[in-house]
Amino acid sequence: MCNFLAIDDFTSEELKNLLSLASKLKKEYISTGNQPVLNGKTLAMIFQKPSLRTRVSFEMAMHHLGGKSIYISPQEIELGKRESVPDVARVLDGYVDAIMARVFHYEQILELAKYTSIPVINGLSDYNHPCQAVGDMLTIMELKPKLQGLKLAFVGDGNNVATSLALTCALMGISFTIASPKGYELNDDVIERIKKISSKEKMDFLQTTDPITAVSNADIIYTDVWTSMGQEQEAQYRHELFKTYQVNQDLVSKAKPNVIVMHDLPAKRGEEITSDVADGPNSVIFQQAHNRMHSAKAILYTLLTD
Repeated sequence: MCNFLAIDDFTSEELKNLLSLASKLKKEYISTGNQPVLNGKTLAMIFQKPSLRTRVSFEMAMHHLGGKSIYISPQEIELGKRESVPDVARVLDGYVDAIMARVFHYEQILELAKYTSIPVINGLSDYNHPCQAVGDMLTIMELKPKLQGLKLAFVGDGNNVATSLALTCALMGISFTIASPKGYELNDDVIERIKKISSKEKMDFLQTTDPITAVSNADIIYTDVWTSMGQEQEAQYRHELFKTYQVNQDLVSKAKPNVIVMHDLPAKRGEEITSDVADGPNSVIFQQAHNRMHSAKAILYTLLTD
């Protein structure tokens, strides 16, 4: 693995190996602490968009594995404005051992990878969020280790989080249903990729506008904010459009009794999810958030060790 840019860059076997490593590193951390396998290594973290989980999970992952990290704020380089993406990539190439970038546009991730010889990690883009998906799948495997036959229902916008999650489910053989308003479904190219993978991994895929249809017989319900960073001007319109897609107790009751509820956070409580669900017995959102750190360790370990 040279870079970590998109989930479907990997085979099912490669993804399973990565998740197995994340689980091993988590157990090691809890038992004895992680070995300093990244001693002498430095990760540059470029942020165009702020984040609690992405920043802290990668900083602590590097720290636990013996390495160092450098946070580069949006104001420091203004990626693509004050300094071009190729120039940033080539400068950092001579300073650090890897780059993790959280950007507005996926093309900038690809450009960073093109113009540097060191590994690039996609910390989030408008197209996808592969780091989130690995942490999500680690959580699912911990709670529902028999993946065959599982059904995940995503309720909300067919956004970057949904894209990576759907592709991850396809690679792992988990059936995926998404309920979104018309015009907010997964992109056609993503659906084609899912279908191509699912023909090999034997998973079912369904796209619907009805949340109840989506969560029926679901083992996992997943939701995300209706309005992401950069979409603030659409907030009022989206609130009206998505209000019937709220994950509340009534919707959760339509799934299996032992359903787990997931959210990548931050959550707009009272909008896409109610507090009684987010804090309720079916919710695993904080275990999910904590697993971002352990999945980050697996990504860094794979990219930065011989």
